[in-house]
Amino acid sequence: MSVLSDNYKRIVSEIEGKITNPEELEFVKEKVAELSMLFMDIIDNLADKTEEKIQQMEEKQKQIEDKINMVESAVNEIEGDIYEEDGNFDFEIVCPYCNYEFTAEITGKDEITCPECNNIIELDWNEEDEDGCTGHCSGCHGCEEDEDDFDEDEQDEEDNEDDM
Repeated sequence: MSVLSDNYKRIVSEIEGKITNPEELEFVKEKVAELSMLFMDIIDNLADKTEEKIQQMEEKQKQIEDKINMVESAVNEIEGDIYEEDGNFDFEIVCPYCNYEFTAEITGKDEITCPECNNIIELDWNEEDEDGCTGHCSGCHGCEEDEDDFDEDEQDEEDNEDDM
């Protein structure tokens, strides 16, 4: 701002050197000051608006960074689930002997011992049973329709027997 102030003073002194009439000199100095104030107001407004825009951009950037961090965290979590470093995976297992449901860490095993009844459970990694699900497992939700149909058929049979 000192350069601006120095230039203003230089311009006013040049005007004072050229205008000899005191009334005209005072008028010109007032108008130059008025014009200078208008320019300064415009510059101040521009600076305020620029500062406001910068703050808005910084807030938006922070929001974007927060969203990126959330996505990055989720991706890292998913990545950790998919690419376990130690190769160990936890599985939910339902014992076919006692129906005890438990979680076990499986490391390429073909069998596991039930912690409840101590029976050995063979783990089938590759194929489903040829017949598909029997609908009697406690952890299965795919057989509910079959069970409902079975219940309806049983009810129909019972109704027919009662009629006889």
